[in-house]
Amino acid sequence: MIETINRLIKTRRSIFPAMYTGERVEDLVIENILENANWAPNHKKTEPWRFVVFTNLALQRLGEFLANRYKELTPPEKFMEIKFKKTKNKPLKSSHVIALCVERDKNEKIPEWEELAALSCAVQNMYLTCTAMGLGCYWSTPKTIIEAKEFLDLPENQKCFGLFYIGVPQAGLVIEGERRDIGLKTKWRRE
Repeated sequence: MIETINRLIKTRRSIFPAMYTGERVEDLVIENILENANWAPNHKKTEPWRFVVFTNLALQRLGEFLANRYKELTPPEKFMEIKFKKTKNKPLKSSHVIALCVERDKNEKIPEWEELAALSCAVQNMYLTCTAMGLGCYWSTPKTIIEAKEFLDLPENQKCFGLFYIGVPQAGLVIEGERRDIGLKTKWRRE
């Protein structure tokens, strides 16, 4: 069992939409991914994660929104048509795109960073589930979606912290991982 968990954690990768086939993933699979996200640890059981799932025609609307916001937010001298088109088409390469949001406890009984940590744990569960299912996924944090409260129809006490792209990776795709030795990042105290 531990070997399976170790392998799953060590083979988890961000796989970007440009590496997807465009094949559709069943909604039931996405529901399973979200159910596993729902089991993330969270302080005082606030379960702060909230998700907005885009698929089918909504992916086109999302791409248009992101591209138009990029154009609005970018000074004319820095605007790049190629980035505009890439931003518009990125969601269309995915099967599903999920806005990753946090709902703050109205009483703010715990700090916001703890709610963000809980969202991050939920996203790690999503990453690991996608990896186990052979799906590609990627957490993106464009300013265009972080400031899209109205587009996402979020209530006042919710914020978006990025988009989670999911798709079927191209056949034979291998992305090697690398990490520096954990010993370089660890101090042991035994007395």
